[in-house]
Amino acid sequence: MEQNTKKKTNKKFIFIIGGLLLVGLVYGGIKFFHSLHHEETDDAQIESNMNSIIPHVGGYVEKIYVTDNETVKQGDTLFVIDQRDYIVKLEQARANLAAAESQIGVAQASTTGYQANAAASSAQVSTASGNIETARIKLRRATDDYNRYKNLYDSQSITAQQYEQALAAKEEAENQLSILQSQQKAAQSQSRAAFSQTNVSEKQVTVAEANVKSAQAQVDAAQLNLDYTIVTAPIDGQLSSVDIQKGQYVSPGQSLFYLVNTSEKWVVANFKETQLEKMKVGQEVHIEVDAYPGEDYVGKITNFSPATGARFSLLPPDNATGNFVKTVQRLPVKIDFSQDNNAEALSKIRAGMNVNVDVYLD
Repeated sequence: MEQNTKKKTNKKFIFIIGGLLLVGLVYGGIKFFHSLHHEETDDAQIESNMNSIIPHVGGYVEKIYVTDNETVKQGDTLFVIDQRDYIVKLEQARANLAAAESQIGVAQASTTGYQANAAASSAQVSTASGNIETARIKLRRATDDYNRYKNLYDSQSITAQQYEQALAAKEEAENQLSILQSQQKAAQSQSRAAFSQTNVSEKQVTVAEANVKSAQAQVDAAQLNLDYTIVTAPIDGQLSSVDIQKGQYVSPGQSLFYLVNTSEKWVVANFKETQLEKMKVGQEVHIEVDAYPGEDYVGKITNFSPATGARFSLLPPDNATGNFVKTVQRLPVKIDFSQDNNAEALSKIRAGMNVNVDVYLD
C-alpha cells in the first residue's frame, strides 16, 4: 500500500513539473517569437506643450479672471495688471508728440520765409548783374567819346568845355559802374546768407520730423505697454494652478503659471540602444496608459532624438575620466497618436502619465 501511494505521489509530482515546464516553454516561445517582431519599453511618458504665462510689464495684479485647472480659449483674459501708471505714461507720450508736431509747423513756416528771402536776393543779384552790364556799355561809349574828344582837343579842334564834358561823362560812367558793382556784391552776400538760413531751416525741419517719429514711437511703446497689462491666453488649453492673487506685484519675465495645450499630445519613449536596430520612422505603435489599462491607443514613430538622454543632462558623463563602466544608453523616440484614436479616450490622458509602448517592427 505504501509503495503504491508513493508511486502515485511521484507521478503527480512529475505531471506537475512537466506541466510547469510545458507552460514555461509555451510562454517563452510566445515571448521569443513576439520579440522578433516587436520592441517594448515601459520607460515612456505622455508629453504636451506647456506655455508659461509670463507678463511683459510689471505691476500689481488688479483682477484675476481664471481659477485653477480652468479650460480657456485663445484670447481669453487671464488677469489684469493695474493700468494707472501706464495710462499716465501714454498721455505724456501723446503730449510730447503734439509738441513735436507743432515744432514742424514752426520750422516749415521759417523755411518758407527764408526761401522767399533767398528768391528775392537772387532776383536782386540778377538785376544788379543786368545793371552792371548796361553801365559797362555806357562806360565803353563814354570812354570812346573821351578818347575822341581828347585827340580833337590836343589838335585844338574843339573847345576845352567840350573836352571837359566828355571827361565828366567818362568819370560819371566809371563811378556808376563802381556803385553797381558794390551793390552786386552786397546782393550776393545777402543771397548767400539767405540760402544759408534756408539750409539751416530745412535741417531744422528734418530734425523736427525726426522728433515727431521718435515721439510717435514713444506713443506706440506706451500704448503697447498699456495693452500688455491685460494678460490673455496665447492658445486654447487648460491652466495649471493659478499661483497669483489680487494685489500681488508681478515682474516682467516672471513665470507665474502654465497653460497646457491639451489638443496636442505625444509620447516620448526611451528605448535602449540595443533595441533600435530594426526601428524606423512610420512604424505602428500600440500604447497602453497605466491610468487607463482598458483603453487602447495607437500611434506611430515620428522621429528619433539626435543624442541619448544622458547627453542632454546638466553634467553629461565623460568616459575619459575615472574607471569606465559600460552602461546601456537610452535614446528618446517621439511617437504621435494616430487619427484613429477615440477622441474622448484621448482627452482623458494628461502630460506626464506613464505608458507602455509596443512597436510593431516591419
